[in-house]
Amino acid sequence: MLPISGHDSDMDPREVFSPALHNQVRTVLDSFLAEHRSSDDAALAEGLVRTAGQMAHRLREQGLTVEYKTSISDVVTEADKASEYFVATALQALRPNDGLLGEEGAQAAADSGRTWVIDPVDGTYNFTNFSDYWCSALALVEGDPHDPTDLLIGAVHRPVPSQTWVKAPGKATLRNGKPLPALTAAAAGTVSIGTYLHPTFMQRPEFLTPWSKVVAEFACLRIAGAASVDLAGIAEGRLGGWMQHSVNDWDWLPGRALVEGVGGTTGEVTVGPVTWKVAGNEQTVATMVHVLQAAAAQVS
Repeated sequence: MLPISGHDSDMDPREVFSPALHNQVRTVLDSFLAEHRSSDDAALAEGLVRTAGQMAHRLREQGLTVEYKTSISDVVTEADKASEYFVATALQALRPNDGLLGEEGAQAAADSGRTWVIDPVDGTYNFTNFSDYWCSALALVEGDPHDPTDLLIGAVHRPVPSQTWVKAPGKATLRNGKPLPALTAAAAGTVSIGTYLHPTFMQRPEFLTPWSKVVAEFACLRIAGAASVDLAGIAEGRLGGWMQHSVNDWDWLPGRALVEGVGGTTGEVTVGPVTWKVAGNEQTVATMVHVLQAAAAQVS
């Protein structure tokens, strides 16, 4: 049995969420395994995020049990746990030699050198407040998931408005099965930036100063609270740039794959105590990196 939410590997999932919910998940899982026994990695990733997202959406309609992690805005629900259990258990059955790294605690070492990075519900605070700005996300990487040698696949699914993005090796990023056009260059001052900064960090100059200097370069600011959805917006050209500090692997890798799959640029810059991830077209990323590097020089 896979570890769920940091529990020991022999934890019965029915002790993590209710027996009734466990039975629902098993029904979905059995059907999924029968359908995807021969699926390639990209089709499997797409099926996993679509099914996990639909499961979470359905469970939200049935009513949620909410727990708090580090703050009132850092939450987890039974839907997160059940969806991650579904994804992790399906992967254990269909890709037993691959590793796992999940936001809610699913972990397995890789014998193949490949690891699936799982975010069952990205944007859980939005999810619990019945905003539809959330998704299920998944990435497949080669090597250490914290510093992969290759980002093989990214998949993101938004149940509402029923959109799925997939980046597979050697192919452009797809949205609902159709390739997205390549990103075109645009100056930061002509496009919007998607970003996030927790209110507590806005009182700390080491975070606020570099963040505000980058944001000031753009025409418009968007803070919506789901990194993978933001990065899908970069891939589509709805956002021109994206920046966030201390981003977890599961919040970064799926969307990063989508951006790179349309010729976008991604990167990172360390400023003082944290590392900022950036994404966008080549021109906006160059602007963000330049401003952040200047801020880093002032800190040092």
